[in-house]
Amino acid sequence: MAKHTVVTMPGDGIGKVVLPQALRVLEKVGFDAEYVHADIGWEFWVREGNPLPQRTLDLLEEHKLGLFGAITSKPKAEAAAELDPSLRDKGYVYYSPIVGLRQHFDLDICLRPCRSFPGNPLNFIRKKPGGGFEEPPVDVAIFRQNTEGLYAGVEWTDPPPEVRKALETHPKMARFKDVPSSDLAVSCRIFTREACRRICRAAFEYAAKKGYKSVTVCEKPNVVRETSGMMGEEARAAAGDFPGIDLWFTNIDAQMMWLTKDPEKYGVIVAGNLFGDIISDGFAGLVGGLGFACSGNIGPKAAVFEPTHGSAPKYAELDPPIVNPIAMILSAAMLLDHVGEEEKAEAVRKAVGEVVAEGRVRTYDMLRLRGGPEVIAKGAAATEEMTQAILERLP
Repeated sequence: MAKHTVVTMPGDGIGKVVLPQALRVLEKVGFDAEYVHADIGWEFWVREGNPLPQRTLDLLEEHKLGLFGAITSKPKAEAAAELDPSLRDKGYVYYSPIVGLRQHFDLDICLRPCRSFPGNPLNFIRKKPGGGFEEPPVDVAIFRQNTEGLYAGVEWTDPPPEVRKALETHPKMARFKDVPSSDLAVSCRIFTREACRRICRAAFEYAAKKGYKSVTVCEKPNVVRETSGMMGEEARAAAGDFPGIDLWFTNIDAQMMWLTKDPEKYGVIVAGNLFGDIISDGFAGLVGGLGFACSGNIGPKAAVFEPTHGSAPKYAELDPPIVNPIAMILSAAMLLDHVGEEEKAEAVRKAVGEVVAEGRVRTYDMLRLRGGPEVIAKGAAATEEMTQAILERLP
């Protein structure tokens, strides 16, 4: 019997392309696992009115470990229009299944490492004061609170009377008193102290384990005082147990400027759901873009690992596939870390780094080409060719 069972959820679009490449890498590196396919994504919304079927939840309840590809999400009206005719007008509402997974399993910590690989032509560079250019090394780990904040889903258009009445107990609502409810949309940013405490402590523990010198809380406490303030309070409490690690505070807007000035100054960053989403994509852009952006959704009892790119349906049917599989492969390496197979995880990252540094095999994004079937003729590597180059670097 295999040591681990991994629930594989290819999802939509290029998720079905890149996830099998990650499994090839896991097999080559000697990961002792069985893989169980699970249904998730747009086709199940269309056919069943549920993009996250109960049978998939049951598999993750049993095995606690998942590898996820990508998901297609569409606005409310488009989603309703694509439902099977037999399901329309029956109260079905589309919700992102990956958000659903995070909330169902309390996958409250989203870890998004952004590390540059030397030789990647997409890495951030800047002008040197005396002329020429330099490429600062970027090695940042973003801890994004994954289940609360603005993504908690507590929102209304045309809020019911009891909600409006409760909101109007706050003096700041006075300026909206003459706005008809039908013209009012409300989204609640909800933080809980326990979730703030857990992610701040996890960030400091990770920094101590990996040798980072600082943890930065990236929020907006000068404006969003209550929720950002609570995150700051818990970060200060956690910092007391880690005297060798500096605690910094930045505002999300200023941080977006500073990350393109001095990205090498930052180590571990903690943020709420929306700001964490923003800042992690910002740092991902410095290390190669979404083709290199991996992540883990980690809770007390389960974990799901995924690239942060979307489903890119226009690329899904190309033959041969051209998308960059590295983000998915690095997500698989994070899964290895999570289950204690850290030597295997580092072997995968080392192999990726060697392929990138050599520069012989580069996908279309690494060549700064517009995606399409013609990129192969222009020298871009196909998806499987990039995977094969990585496999050849593994022991």
